[in-house]
Amino acid sequence: MQTMTMTMSSATDWIVRCRDWLDERGKGAWIAAIVAGFIVFWPIGLGLLLYMIGSKRMACKGWGRRNRQAVSGATGNAAFDSYRAETLKRLEEERDAFMSFLDELRQAKDRAEFDQFMARRNDGGA
Repeated sequence: MQTMTMTMSSATDWIVRCRDWLDERGKGAWIAAIVAGFIVFWPIGLGLLLYMIGSKRMACKGWGRRNRQAVSGATGNAAFDSYRAETLKRLEEERDAFMSFLDELRQAKDRAEFDQFMARRNDGGA
C-alpha cells in the first residue's frame, strides 16, 4: 500500500515538473507537446489540448483587457459616453413602460377570459 502511494506521489511530482518545465518555455513548448502527443498516441494529444483549453494557458494576455473595456462601454470620449449613457437610460425607461403595458394587457386578457368562464358556468348551471 505504501509503495503504491509513493508511486502515485512520484508520478504526480513528475507531471507537475513537466507542466512547470513547459510553462517556463511558453506556448510554443505546449503546442509542440500537443502535436507530439497526437503523433505518439492521439488520446495523449487530445488530453493535453483539453488541459490547455481548460487551464486557460492558451488565452491571450491582452484579450481580457480589451474584453473588460468592451463590457464597461468606456470609449474614452466623454461626450459620446455621456450621450450613450443618456440613450441607454431612455431605452431602459421605454422598456419598463412597455413591460408594464404588456402586464396590463395580460391582466385584461386574464380578466376577460375569467369573466367568459364565469358567464358560461352560470349559463350552464342554471
